[in-house]
Amino acid sequence: MQIKVINRSAFELPKYETELSAGMDVRADLTESVTLKPLERAMIPTGLFVELPAGVEMQVRPRSGLAAKHGLTVLNAPGTIDADYRGEIRVILVNLSSEPFEIRAGERIAQLVVARHERVEWQPTDELSETTRGAGGFGSTGR
Repeated sequence: MQIKVINRSAFELPKYETELSAGMDVRADLTESVTLKPLERAMIPTGLFVELPAGVEMQVRPRSGLAAKHGLTVLNAPGTIDADYRGEIRVILVNLSSEPFEIRAGERIAQLVVARHERVEWQPTDELSETTRGAGGFGSTGR
């Protein structure tokens, strides 16, 4: 799939780091570092603008290394970039650790996953088909 992109950052376009990667790392487009205190959040610019085809979304997801090592994650994970959005992609980061974290220009802050999606038409009804699970929710199938 080809996607039109404008890159106003000083950094390379997001790319797949391995042959079978689902996500592409996106970088912070900053003129100066941003320090997130514990539980603080910020919208970090990327300098990227995209034109997605109809039926496609771009998901903004946390990077596992930043989450595991530093407690930094995407607050609304996964964030969704819709096909009709033309503004700059910005990442809402939150620091869930007990230590401040400095985000530097060019740092890989999140990953982008492009996915097809369907639109639905609701079919109002008074009953649903039976399943073994039924209405069992959170934890109903085990641990």
